[in-house]
Amino acid sequence: MDFIPIETKRLILRPITEADTLDFYELDSNPEVHLFLGNEPVVKIEESHSMINKILQQYKTHGVGRLAIIEKSTNHFFGWSGLKYEKDYRTQFNYYDLGSRIKEQYWGKGYATEAAISSLEYGFKTLKLAEIGAVADINNNASNVILKKIGMHLTSTFDYNTEVLNWYIMKNPYL
Repeated sequence: MDFIPIETKRLILRPITEADTLDFYELDSNPEVHLFLGNEPVVKIEESHSMINKILQQYKTHGVGRLAIIEKSTNHFFGWSGLKYEKDYRTQFNYYDLGSRIKEQYWGKGYATEAAISSLEYGFKTLKLAEIGAVADINNNASNVILKKIGMHLTSTFDYNTEVLNWYIMKNPYL
């Protein structure tokens, strides 16, 4: 994937690499991070390695995938954000999904919002996507607030496994 890292005031969004495996494990083994993701945190580092391999495959297959979030001031990885081509949640159709996941100690600092805004801009301006979707558990207040704050529109809810999820969309304002 030819990709120039995205820089914001405080962040660098860059492609994920296998070197991020330990950070992925730290992120996804935290039960609090997985509270609204089916309550199934990873228990083996191999699970994180497998997730990274899926992201690397997304880069090859679709030319897009989740990006590592790096704090500029420390150069530390603390999560991921960005777009991916999604075909699992909404089985009726495929779409480009905006998502993020960050380590608990970085919550509440506006990083997820900052990364989401730059990811939307990349999707609309660079990739020229007509529409971007997003999903959030109806009980995940933080994610729902962020998605509304960045201008996504709640259009419906749907059932996924045993969860009820909100469905958001945003049309490309530059087309």
